[in-house]
Amino acid sequence: MAARDTASLLVGLVVLLHTWGAWAKLEVNMEDRVEVFRGNTTQITCMFTSDQDISNISIYWFYVARLDARQLIYHQVANLASVTQDTPFTDRITVNSTGTPGQVVLTVSSVKLEDELEFICRIRSSDEYEEGRTKLKVFETPDRPTIAGVQTVISVNENKPSKIGSCKVKNGYPKPNITWYRNNTPLHAAQDGVKLEYSTTTESSLLLSVTSVLNKKVEKEDKDAKFYCEVSYFVPGGTRMTETSRINITVQYPSTTIDVRVAPPKDKIKEGDSIELNCYGDGNTPLLCSIHKHNETNDSWDTAPAVLNNVTRHNSGVYECTCTDVETADEISGKTVVIVNYLDAPKVKSKHLIVSQGEEVEATCNASSSLDTSTTWFNVTHTNKVEVSKGDTLRLENATFDTAGTYMCVVTVPEIEGMETSGTLLVNVKGPPEIMEKEKTVMEVNFKETVNLKCHVRGFPVPSVTWTTLDGKVLNTTSEKVSEEGIESMASVTVTSDITAFCNASNEYGTQAVAVIFSINTIKAGTVNPPENPPKKIKKEGSGVIIAVLIICILLLAILGSVLYFLYKKGKICGRSGKQNITKEKSNKDNIVVEMKSDNTEEAVLLGVNGEKQPTSDQ
Repeated sequence: MAARDTASLLVGLVVLLHTWGAWAKLEVNMEDRVEVFRGNTTQITCMFTSDQDISNISIYWFYVARLDARQLIYHQVANLASVTQDTPFTDRITVNSTGTPGQVVLTVSSVKLEDELEFICRIRSSDEYEEGRTKLKVFETPDRPTIAGVQTVISVNENKPSKIGSCKVKNGYPKPNITWYRNNTPLHAAQDGVKLEYSTTTESSLLLSVTSVLNKKVEKEDKDAKFYCEVSYFVPGGTRMTETSRINITVQYPSTTIDVRVAPPKDKIKEGDSIELNCYGDGNTPLLCSIHKHNETNDSWDTAPAVLNNVTRHNSGVYECTCTDVETADEISGKTVVIVNYLDAPKVKSKHLIVSQGEEVEATCNASSSLDTSTTWFNVTHTNKVEVSKGDTLRLENATFDTAGTYMCVVTVPEIEGMETSGTLLVNVKGPPEIMEKEKTVMEVNFKETVNLKCHVRGFPVPSVTWTTLDGKVLNTTSEKVSEEGIESMASVTVTSDITAFCNASNEYGTQAVAVIFSINTIKAGTVNPPENPPKKIKKEGSGVIIAVLIICILLLAILGSVLYFLYKKGKICGRSGKQNITKEKSNKDNIVVEMKSDNTEEAVLLGVNGEKQPTSDQ
């Protein structure tokens, strides 16, 4: 019984000692990896726990060299610390406490690519030790990648993949990765017709440069494609990417269709234009082309382009290009339809219209065209062109002399700028003369001054114009100018006394006259110098008023003669040495006869209103 109790006590003691040893176990914890850019400073932390006094802990730092050989770079026993000499880290490491119990930090400055090693932290207590390991990873950002495309023409007829271009990225660490893209779609070697080549170069700095070449069997669609490279590289804590510029390639591919084009490009062609027909394939291989027209004569051109100068409507038709591919000897063709639009000269009904005053003027203007037209009528003068109406028909009511003149119909094609034609219509309005200068003018002039007279007359037929004075003298006409507006007559007169000049116009429908009265300047009478100031015009009246005044004066003279005769018969007039008899035996319908006797003769003189001497038989 005693032996059994002793054995149980020993077993319990062993279990107690084992439990106490597990509780008192030394532990070391470290990060799996620490990342840093080349040239920077990094820290590797070693954390440990122990039930013993930390001051009795010994610390050792190693790095693992090739072949898994350890190299001591630092150790600390009690309070004595030492950096191992003649190692790659001798001058670049320090070991410090963070101030937190159970933590020690190895600091490495000016990190190099060669420092990408595994570091070991060993913690030793009095009777045991534990280790922790951390791998140091070093990074370097590569230079910006470059891309170069081939400069040669690549044919779609090549049987094997052709080189498209090459990408290169230099001085990165770890090795950068290159991915090719075509229009934002990645290319892989597993794709049909794609071949990728990669090569890596270690620079003297131990940095890595990568080159990639893209080979691809090109297609026609590649002519517009954009190729570029994407470079991905590692940095502490992740990855980054950058892209090259875009390149395109020159792809040679045969034509499958032919397009016949007209130059210069126009929506509509009109007669008189010069055009050029040329053949264009949808490929870029050389073509030999000829052109012929589908018509009765089969017009043809052995080589393109075909030049057509001053085209007419007869040049309209179907034109066909027949082309041979120089590379493949294949023959293809294409057609186009050419339409030459035309606008014929307008036909104006009644190019010369003669109407009476008050009548209606109506005329039509029509032009044959391949397109819709627009017609506008204008009244045309020497100085301007006034729009009268729109439409084919010109209609003017209640014609007057103002209606007379030249009218132009302008026919345009709104769809084609500059395509227009025109015709004219002459309108004459029948009627008696109408003198535009409808006024009586009194002008002061100098003695013997020569004055030019002008008279503008409207009417149809064109009136004849003469110049006369009040005493019946005919003035010489110096010039006459006939136009659509009428006739312009000019005369000149030298003024030696007060004078009245008449412009007389007449045609088969009537007559009209206008007077201009000149008065000699009494201040400068007798001088031949022209007046310092322009002739002064006063109020103007019509020629009809002048004629009425003259008739009234003649009637007054006749009445005065009758009164004198009556008084003589009654004996109311006396005291004269001679005798005068005033008799009225006979007179014409329109004449007033006056008998006048002198003091020494009995002879009677009969005078008429018009100043003519009457025969003796009528006394």
